[in-house]
Amino acid sequence: MNIAVRRLGPGFVLTATLIAGGCSSLPGRSGSGSGDSTVGSGQAVLSPVQAQNLTDGQSALADGEYDSALALFRDVLAENPTVTAAYVGIGDVHMAREEFEKAEPAYRRAARLEPRNFVAQYGHGLSLQMLERFVESIRAYLRALEIDPQSGETNLNIATCYLQIEQPTNAKQYAERAVALEPDNGAARVNLGAVYEQTGENSRAIDEYVTALELLDNTPPVMINLINVLAREKRYQEAVNTALTLIRIEPSANAYERLGWAYFRLNRYDKSIEAYRNATDMDPNHWPSYNGIGVNALNTYLLSNKKDLTAKDEAGRAFRKSLQLNNDQDRV
Repeated sequence: MNIAVRRLGPGFVLTATLIAGGCSSLPGRSGSGSGDSTVGSGQAVLSPVQAQNLTDGQSALADGEYDSALALFRDVLAENPTVTAAYVGIGDVHMAREEFEKAEPAYRRAARLEPRNFVAQYGHGLSLQMLERFVESIRAYLRALEIDPQSGETNLNIATCYLQIEQPTNAKQYAERAVALEPDNGAARVNLGAVYEQTGENSRAIDEYVTALELLDNTPPVMINLINVLAREKRYQEAVNTALTLIRIEPSANAYERLGWAYFRLNRYDKSIEAYRNATDMDPNHWPSYNGIGVNALNTYLLSNKKDLTAKDEAGRAFRKSLQLNNDQDRV
């Protein structure tokens, strides 16, 4: 997973969380003066050398020269341990390196030095989220939201955290607010779709996923979500069409398995078993698709008035293979 530390512009979307929603990286920030939404120096008065080191450190960070940036920020703190921006800079370096356990205390110190600093509070929330300390992360994001209620990325990440602790009802207001603030943010649309899906508002989930796909250029994990919710609404032909599009974009065992499932719901059994077989050809360990083959073969056996023994044998082999791959599964 890549963390992008953005100095300007909207937050970067962590694509690893797209299936359940977005997670935005550090927001844009400008300058080094104190203020609610910028990286400030707190109450510290900087010497010319400290100010230059801070500027050079931020430039090195932006250029990906992380060791140099870290050394410069530490030089500032060695002379003046109350410079908020230096702690934030250290946190940014560790986030860029995906060293979340090191980023968190740096942001925490910055937020304590300057509680009204949005970037410090947001960075603390993001580092906690990446450490999967979701309840603490929500608290930090809420502090950031008090400073900047119009932050779409903060609303998005709060909603994502609530989804990650399986509280979609609590996530809903923040997910809706994120979309209201940034209607063209594809990750926010995915997030809201996931919230609606988990609260049983399937039609609204479909609308959000469709909009997200227009914004994100047919992202495969989102297409899987859309297929599932279309089938839940018994819109099986649309689910098939979406699965076929997904296979053209990015063939996978999961995509073929979803196609087989949707075809089965349309009583197109030949197409269904073909899709499941394609899935196991792509991934011989894809146990759900062996279940699909087994169900289709068993269905063929039953429709033949139990005369098609070849289908019966195929069903038995498929179910046994599935259980060999995963013996801890629900009854089919």
